[in-house]
Amino acid sequence: MTHVFPRHTKALPPRAARGDGAYIIDETGKRYLDGSGGAAVSCLGHSDPEVTQAIKDQADRIAFAHTGFFTSEPAERLADRLIAHAPEGIERVYFVSGGSEAVEAALKLARQYFLEKGEPSRTRFIARRQSYHGNTLGALGTGGNAWRREPFAPLMVETSHIAPCYEYRGREAGETPEAYGLRVADELEAELRRVGPENVIGFVAEPVVGATLGAVPSVPGYFKRIREICDRHGILLILDEVMCGMGRTGTLFACEQDGVRPDIVTIAKGLGAGYQPIGAMLCSGAIYAAIEGGSGFFQHGHTYIGHPVACAAADVVVGKLTAGGMTERAARMGEVLGDALVARFGQHPHVGDIRGRGMFRGLELVADRESKTPFDPARGINKKIKAAAFDAGLICYPMGGTIDGRQGDHVLLAPPFILTEHQVGELVDKLSSALDVALA
Repeated sequence: MTHVFPRHTKALPPRAARGDGAYIIDETGKRYLDGSGGAAVSCLGHSDPEVTQAIKDQADRIAFAHTGFFTSEPAERLADRLIAHAPEGIERVYFVSGGSEAVEAALKLARQYFLEKGEPSRTRFIARRQSYHGNTLGALGTGGNAWRREPFAPLMVETSHIAPCYEYRGREAGETPEAYGLRVADELEAELRRVGPENVIGFVAEPVVGATLGAVPSVPGYFKRIREICDRHGILLILDEVMCGMGRTGTLFACEQDGVRPDIVTIAKGLGAGYQPIGAMLCSGAIYAAIEGGSGFFQHGHTYIGHPVACAAADVVVGKLTAGGMTERAARMGEVLGDALVARFGQHPHVGDIRGRGMFRGLELVADRESKTPFDPARGINKKIKAAAFDAGLICYPMGGTIDGRQGDHVLLAPPFILTEHQVGELVDKLSSALDVALA
């Protein structure tokens, strides 16, 4: 008997008892290799003593001070560390408690920025189909995750959605990756002309699409064209790095690999590595200056923003990701993981694509490789893989609706950066067994 409201009322999960590096151990003693970091969260594993010590030490000093009255030393230190490594032009950090809150803050700040500039007609965003930006109403409305949006569509703000940069299914025969990227990026230009650029606040996108598409990076040149279009029409480029940022793809900020600078970028998940709930919205100096020189007040806020204990934990995490070399390790071990996936599944009759960057990898499952025909959604392939993997002692992140919200199955992998080569082998072995069971 439980009084906890679970995610699924008909499938009660086992109780997690403790963590041991890349493993979670349940109350029966069963060990699970965390091949997805939960939801791309646990980048340092589950038992980092330095992070937990920082939490204890800060709680002993002061656990909470409302930001309406105080700042705190951990928040100041963490903001300085993030800005030291942030993309060009990013100068301010607004701390929140998670990814959805970070995106909500980004959307509100973007709207207020144009109000401060005297451009109130800018009321809408453009994003991409099959994106995911969070589960609060603003973030959900901006995202393009069809099945998550459907029940709450009447409550959402209007957002335009253009095609994702999804090379496996979008690039035409004979088309170069670069030409494909420019073609789909130019959909932003077309949509701006349709709705009127004077009515648009910004374009929101994940540099590497996570949960909904399964670790899909853009092709070369795509985001540079997007940046050019945003600049030409005076709209903001808002990059959602909640899942793909903080070293996950092999650089601290995922957009570094695309050679673009955002106006606003959101981070969470790996920022706290699961040790405390924390996220952040980072903005350019120009956006901050518009608020500072105008009303002087960002009309937004939550009780726990800038939480000292959360910031203390995250400061140690980011220190390990940067000076501690864990981001470089993610890049290196990501290649080991990618090679192992290709070696095991590259010729698998039902693995159509293996993709991703760093420790952020995805496999797309198909009924037929040559035609890329997806499995019938009624088979629930992704659900069967998740159950079989969990039974085998592997946590992974399968999802359905990859193509259009209904059709398509993929498996997302986002293991801790501390993963060893032996554990890469364990992950691949257990995933292979799970596929055998699910596809039988």
